[in-house]
Order: sequence, then structure tokens, then C-alpha cells
Amino acid sequence: MIRVGVIGAGTVGRSVIEILRENGAIISARAGEEIVVKHSVVRNLEKAGDLDMAVSSDPYDIINDPEIDIVVELMGGVELPFELLKAALKNGKAVVTANKALLAYHRYELQEIAGEIPFEFEASVAGGIPIINALRDGLSANHILSIMGIMNGTCNFMLTKMMNEGVAFEAVLAEAQALGYAEADPTFDIGGFDAAHKLLILASIAYGIDAKPEEILIEGIEGVTQADIAFAKEFGYTIKLLGIAKRDGDEVELRVHAALVKNEAMIAKIDGVMNGISVVGDRVGETLYYGPGAGGNATASAVVANIIDIVRSGKRSPMLGFNHPLEEGLRLKNRDDIESKYYLRLRISDKPGILAKITQLFADHAISIEAVIQRPSETECTHLLVATHEASEKAIRELMGQLERLDAVLESPYMIRIV
Repeated sequence: MIRVGVIGAGTVGRSVIEILRENGAIISARAGEEIVVKHSVVRNLEKAGDLDMAVSSDPYDIINDPEIDIVVELMGGVELPFELLKAALKNGKAVVTANKALLAYHRYELQEIAGEIPFEFEASVAGGIPIINALRDGLSANHILSIMGIMNGTCNFMLTKMMNEGVAFEAVLAEAQALGYAEADPTFDIGGFDAAHKLLILASIAYGIDAKPEEILIEGIEGVTQADIAFAKEFGYTIKLLGIAKRDGDEVELRVHAALVKNEAMIAKIDGVMNGISVVGDRVGETLYYGPGAGGNATASAVVANIIDIVRSGKRSPMLGFNHPLEEGLRLKNRDDIESKYYLRLRISDKPGILAKITQLFADHAISIEAVIQRPSETECTHLLVATHEASEKAIRELMGQLERLDAVLESPYMIRIV
């Protein structure tokens, strides 16, 4: 019998316990051994009376229990779970976690500590989609050329509603909060940070890049308006929040931001709260992974699958899929050097000569314009919507700074990248 301790018996933790109980027979058949949850840890003991097992509020009751074989960490946070999992690994216990923030900061340290002790984290990225195992195992014969994914269901739900129903950002955010898709403080989701943590985990497996969130380009969807939606529709695009990892020679660019995506692209067809991740390998070509990216049952399904893997195989080492530099010489690309096409929205005074001044600034920065739309927004004001050919982040940001200083530009320019 394999005994499991669950730290954090909230929505996902309760689903893990439920799955292991209700699907126990088939799980035991697949794992080759009976798996039971012996102990759970919760913050509020008053809410844990129906768990029907040993329950406490001290995680070390699980960490230090010699009968616990596998520690499942679902509490969230960064530094406290890091200390707990270090202690669990030092006690020889296998670990399963769904904690993407923890792994965004401490994945390499945990791999070094784990050694040959199993450490699994499939549920940390895209919930029930088995993208970790796909990268670590199924695509292990490939050089990964790129990863592009919708990794946050909250943002995808909001952008889908804005595109399909013409809902304003503030209204759709309120709806997402009412439905439980967004937190009371939604910054972590709509600011792109949740997706960035997930992207860093995938990039580690694909490229061996040890980057931290502060080192990569992260933007959210807070500035998207119906003017941007109208431009997207007119030119055959949809708007998505994307996490992108792409190899360019001996550099890897990592970025999270809103993006204009051609309607015919596979990733553009993923709507609502669903997640989807496209991976391009040098041998297999493009593969797409689609499914629910969050929720108690979807995330718990991935957690239980990891438990079964550990029981069945005895060990999966190393946790990231490699125990040496994956590819010598690969480094993180400087944000200024990333190149893309861009869409810019400008609110300007509707006066003669303004457009000529603006287009001259584009020319001064060697940024070529592909398309321009001018639409009245209010009396004596207009929206200027511009799509560019490829340019560098440094050039576009310098241009935006100069545009903002023009008296005729009435608010800060807004930019979305085109992929």
C-alpha cells in the first residue's frame, strides 16, 4: 500500500482525495498497488470535518510522518512550499505539486535536491493537459523550435467574450469574477504573470533555460479595447494572451503578451476557458495540445496521474528530463532584441499635418508601416490604428516614447504584437 499526504485540501486537494477514493479500483489496477490518502493539511480545521481521515494544520505532520510515501503540495505560494518540499525530499519522500509559482523560481534547485527521488508537476501547467510529459517524454527526440500557448483560461474567456460579443473589458472582467474564473484581485491572471510562470516551466524542459519571471517580457490584457477588436476583425485576426518560447540560433526568446493571431491558425480557434499549446519540433513538426487548463477535477486528474506514474515506475529522474546542460551555449535573448510585427493604437487630435508627423517618426526609427486605419473617436479626436512590418522591441518602444511626447497624441500609445 502507498500512503499519500495532501498539503492543501482546498478545491484541487479535495478532488484528488475524491478521485483516489471513487476511482480506487481502476487506479490500483493501473498503478499495480493500492493508493490511499492517509493525512491532509488544511488552514481551517473547522472546514475539514468531512474529509474522514487524519487532518491537521501543520504541514510537518505529513513531512515528518515515516509512513507517508508521497507528498502532494497544493497550498500555493513560493517560499513556504519550497522549504516544505526541500524537507520532504530530504526525508526521502516522493513529491507531486501543481505549484507553478514555486517552480517558476525554484525548479532547478528542487531538481538538484531531488536527485533520483521522484518529483512530478504535470498539473502546474495547463491543468489536465499532459504537456509536461509530452515535452519531457513524447517529444524527447526533437529539438524544440517553438512553444506557443494559451495558458490562462481567465484571459482566454475574457478575450473570447470581447471578440464574439463586443463586451467591454471592465464588464467582462466583472463577469469572469462572478463566475469564479477571476479572483477579486485579478492582477495575477490579467497581468500575464500566471502564464509567465507556466511558460518558464515549459522552457526549462524544452531548452534548459534557467530564467526567472523578472528576466522575461511579461504583459497582460488590461489595455485591450473594442477599437483593437475592430481592427483585429477587419484584418482577419483574433486577440489572444500568448506565452511564447522560440529558439533563434543560440538564443531563446521568452515572452507573454496579448497578440494578434491570424484566424486560420490552430491556436486562434481555442476559445472560452480552454487552454491550448502548440509545440513545433524539428522532426515531428507542429503538435497541438488542447483541454481544460484549470478547475478542481482537471488539475486533480493530472496530480493523480503523477501519483500513478511514481507508484508504477518507482522513479522519474531527473524531474526536468535532463541532468546536464541540455544544449551548450543556449542563452536567454535580451528583450530589446526580440523582433515582431506590431499593431499600435493612437488617440490623436484630428488636425491637418498630424498624420505626416507621425509617419515621419516611424520612418526615423526604420519601422515600415503595413496598414493604417483612421477612425473618429470623439469630437476633434480620432483613433489611428497602425500595423507595422517586423521591427525590434527596442525600436518600437523608442518610437512609442517619442509619439507620447507629441502634443497631438492625447494618451499613451497602446501596442499589441502580431504573431
